[in-house]
Amino acid sequence: MLRSLYSGVSGMKNFQTELDTIGNNIANVNTYGYKKGRVTFKDAISQTLVSATRGTSAQQVGLGSQIGSIDTVDTSGSPESTGRPLDFAITGDGYFRVRDGHDTYYTRAGNFYFNNKRRLVNSEGFAVLGTNGPITLGENVKSFSVATDGTISDQDGNTIGTISIATFQNPAGLTKAGGNLYTTANSNAGKVTVSQPGQNGAGTIKSGYLEMSNVDLSEELTNMIVAERGFQANTRIITTSDEILQELVNLKR
Repeated sequence: MLRSLYSGVSGMKNFQTELDTIGNNIANVNTYGYKKGRVTFKDAISQTLVSATRGTSAQQVGLGSQIGSIDTVDTSGSPESTGRPLDFAITGDGYFRVRDGHDTYYTRAGNFYFNNKRRLVNSEGFAVLGTNGPITLGENVKSFSVATDGTISDQDGNTIGTISIATFQNPAGLTKAGGNLYTTANSNAGKVTVSQPGQNGAGTIKSGYLEMSNVDLSEELTNMIVAERGFQANTRIITTSDEILQELVNLKR
């Protein structure tokens, strides 16, 4: 059997994975706090036809390609002004912490709300964690303000709570959990450090802003064209290999 058949199949599968990743990036171009994905390839094993000798290099034929990695590109998106006091964007490194029961998640999407218990939550209803746990408004609080260091103060200047920021040794190693959330479960994020904004390398808070997706639409469309042409070229390899096999079969007749 021709090796090129298997090489073509491996190339088609890998470019399909890349197209899936590009499609997901484009679908989330307007998702707050979304971090785009990237697919990298690596060559598969090679078959040695002739071993290397003195003065002569080995003769090897590659057997296709395989997925090297599917990375999360952890660069910051552009902040978008909303004018809403409970919309927060992180300028710099770090993630907001939210909790659902006993599970803690991390997010860059800072569109938060106060629920019917006057507790600060995200769009999924998960409690936003401060430096001392969930943040809750008192009954007498009529208005509030948010400083760049994450301190939330009421109309009298009293501190209601302070938003916490989590930083990681390898933030790109976080596992996506859906709903703009990330988790450290089965991840390669490394040690997590919880700090007040502006401390220990954590970014600061901008109230009235939301971080947009870091997806560059023009770049994704260009990558999509390249992946599509790569997919087509690999289908052509399979077609050509099939024609050669057909000619071999006809030689017997």
